[in-house]
Amino acid sequence: MRRRALTLYGALAFGYAFLYLPIVLLVLNSFNASRISSTWGGFSWRWYAALLDNDQVIEAALLSVRIAVISASAATVLGALAALALARVGRFAGRTLFTGMIVAPLVMPEVITGLSLLLLFVSMQAVIGWPDARGAMTITIAHTTFCMAYVAVIVQSRLADRDSSLEEAAMDLGGRPFRVLFDITIPGIAPALVSGWLLAFTLSLDDLVIASFVSGPGANTLPMLIFSKVKLGVTPDINALASIIIGVVALGAVLAGVLMLRQERHAGAARREPSGRE
Repeated sequence: MRRRALTLYGALAFGYAFLYLPIVLLVLNSFNASRISSTWGGFSWRWYAALLDNDQVIEAALLSVRIAVISASAATVLGALAALALARVGRFAGRTLFTGMIVAPLVMPEVITGLSLLLLFVSMQAVIGWPDARGAMTITIAHTTFCMAYVAVIVQSRLADRDSSLEEAAMDLGGRPFRVLFDITIPGIAPALVSGWLLAFTLSLDDLVIASFVSGPGANTLPMLIFSKVKLGVTPDINALASIIIGVVALGAVLAGVLMLRQERHAGAARREPSGRE
């Protein structure tokens, strides 16, 4: 039994090391005062300070944050509406097709998603003349499209765990659907909405493949900038920039995970209360 436990812990340690050791080495090298990664020249913040003097990095960072905020907000609204339709409307014609279309971006390769969106924008430009050029707007639309699926899954799972009797009682007492939605439903799923927004924000901020397909001249996000610079060789300032992105994405993922965990605990406590009263 003890040998089996040691084997399992060893496999677990190997898995964690395989996944996260490269990230740890990248972060450590971002504090290396030497330009040569294989030589430790002492602890230094010089490469982080150098990023502040790089106008190209600042411009790409601002563009990435702006796209991530807008696309995450739009994806949260659209994903929540889709989740409400799936969880509260009941059976309707085309429900299976609608569900498949919502969750398709979760399993679709990003290369296929990016290529299909590129063909869509090119066709729209030829037919209606919009968009006149590919740039921040097309990246935002593309990110909203694939982030919406993640938000819909999170919100739908929360709605499935939530008792709909409060909403039904409010409507029986004369509450209009929109009033019930904003006064009862949305406050009840607020943690799921925040978790979905944070996850969508991190996915948009971290995306490279889809943005590479639908971007145009002058619209370089941070991942695109890092990828273009890595082609010429990994430099210490790139390590620092990548470490910042890792930190932001990790923080967003942790916050989303904490909110989802609290939400599951509250849902479990709410399900136990009726049985306790009986």
